[in-house]
Amino acid sequence: MTFAHDTDVALQTAAALVNTAVGAFPDDAGDTLETVEQLRDFYVGWAWTGRFDGDAAELDQARSLRPRLRAVWEAAGDDEAAVALVNDLLRTGEALPQLVDHDDYGWHIHATDADAPFARRMQVEAAMAFVDVIRAGELSRLRVCAADDCDNVLVDLSRNRSKRYCDGGCGNRLAAAAYRSRRS
Repeated sequence: MTFAHDTDVALQTAAALVNTAVGAFPDDAGDTLETVEQLRDFYVGWAWTGRFDGDAAELDQARSLRPRLRAVWEAAGDDEAAVALVNDLLRTGEALPQLVDHDDYGWHIHATDADAPFARRMQVEAAMAFVDVIRAGELSRLRVCAADDCDNVLVDLSRNRSKRYCDGGCGNRLAAAAYRSRRS
């Protein structure tokens, strides 16, 4: 494992949130975070705990967080810019790191109270994960999919730092296209 379990999960969750936006992958299904039900599915699917209001305001807050998180991926080649973005996420999210132990995860860090709004908890958990990435000198692990027609973000947690494509099937799609091209 490259980072602690909670950091890995927070990074993958942040990428998944960013990738719910319109135009995120080649077979664009549109924005996949348009309804409170979709937000609830995201909350449950990524095993969040704590407060979930399940209302339009919470949905709006989660949707408005996506470009702020995406900006960290886009700044991954510029440490100073990434640090400024992460510090802003921590400051505006009112981060208050604390050790917790629940759901058989062992000791890990939560940086907000469980009663904080869901979008704020997502913001601060992502920011804390970005802190670990920056401190480890691993910003290059935050990437945008290498497929020309894909804009998804990804977290390269591979040992040899070789992951180039998102989890949306771009690598397989491009490999199949190359195979078909060679066969013709």
